Amino acid sequence: MLTGIGAWLRKQREARGWARREMAIRLTQAAQAIGDTTVPGIEHLCTYIRRWESSRHDLTERYKIYYCTAFGISLDEWGSALPPPPPKVKAEARSSARSSAKSGAEPDLAASMAAAYRGMYGSDMGRFSVERVILMAAHDGSDRTDQYENGIAGVTFEQLRADIVRLSSLVDTGEPLAAFLEIHRVRDRIYRLLDRRLWPQDQTGLHFLLGCICGLMGVAATNLGYPDAAEELHRTGLASATSIDHRPLMARLRCELSTIAYLRGRFAESRNQALGGLEYLSTGPGGAHLHTNHARAAARLGDVDVAREAVRSSHEARDRDPDYADDLQEIGGEYAISRATHQGKVGAVLADIPSAEREAAEELERAIGFYDEGPGEREVHWFAGKPLASINLAVVRLRSGALDGAAAALEPALSLPVAQRISDVTVRLAAVRDELAAPIYRGSAQARDMGEQVEEFGREAVVAGLHSLPGGPG
Repeated sequence: MLTGIGAWLRKQREARGWARREMAIRLTQAAQAIGDTTVPGIEHLCTYIRRWESSRHDLTERYKIYYCTAFGISLDEWGSALPPPPPKVKAEARSSARSSAKSGAEPDLAASMAAAYRGMYGSDMGRFSVERVILMAAHDGSDRTDQYENGIAGVTFEQLRADIVRLSSLVDTGEPLAAFLEIHRVRDRIYRLLDRRLWPQDQTGLHFLLGCICGLMGVAATNLGYPDAAEELHRTGLASATSIDHRPLMARLRCELSTIAYLRGRFAESRNQALGGLEYLSTGPGGAHLHTNHARAAARLGDVDVAREAVRSSHEARDRDPDYADDLQEIGGEYAISRATHQGKVGAVLADIPSAEREAAEELERAIGFYDEGPGEREVHWFAGKPLASINLAVVRLRSGALDGAAAALEPALSLPVAQRISDVTVRLAAVRDELAAPIYRGSAQARDMGEQVEEFGREAVVAGLHSLPGGPG
């Protein structure tokens, strides 16, 4: 007797009255609906179905998504013991499924986001738009900022803190969309606790955790190309941090607001947010991060001397107290900026300063060296850190005419997995395209190939997948 997923697949197919050939046709249709033309022919797919149902082979993620589309279920329901429809309604169910497909009815967000996350784009793959989910999460935070009550007993701080430590690392090392959804779940649990009656000390502890979790959600939203939602999330976190006067957390959230303002081209605001954060924290990795944000905003505003001084201050802030520690540093992950990330950010600033190409290259090569050595004690390396440093190094080398060196530098970035091709990476790659458009590279076959690689990278990025969904980032 068959057991496990194989038996479940067969039960689901037979409950719908489908022969294997009908199942193969529906899987093919699900693939074609999102532009995937790589599935095999019907006969070969029937063979696959037979093997899957006999549990001789495991399904890949994309075929799970196609099965969910065909069955009209979400990924969360995969493998669950769904009761088959009674025989008398099978025909009606099939008719309803066809009608839903024609009218554009959508299975579930989990399937839609998973599909987009793997570069399988389709507008008919989600009950709600991605934008609605992320913005609803942001709005929930704003609406609840002033609604907290006093007093509760039995709050599981240790578990919540462990969750935040894990999620802080996940934001740095995992897939941004999966991280966002998991952070959302933990954030909602904190809200439920805050809705109860709290002892003052419990309220303070929960507000610290809420500020941290909103910051992580904001970073994930930024990675996915939703800066407006990210800004709202960081401001919600800042409200919690301010309510308990947690200066390191206030500084970090100001830093994130500075980053978003920079990405939106609001360079004066970015500078001011960084300077505001430095009023709360000016030393250690967090202070160094703020100095770096100040430097890059100043560079874009044309204040070269100020930018260089801020770069020097960032190095001094990090080196002044090598044993610096606070509550955020102890959480680690996204909240403990590694030496490699620091060097990469400094190199990126110098890359934007005219005539600083040599210094930029040295800092970026040093950053890549740190990434290659691996994380230090209590460090986690951000998955996009080395790719971004490599892109910036490629830009610097292209400006000096070193096309071969630029191509070599770009390799770590172009090999980044699709699910981790975040907004920062695709935006920065635009600078590579700009440099390749320079007169010196016209007619160069190598430059043309590099440009095509960059274009292909962008088409397969997670943000490109989200762009294709209703309400995707603009």
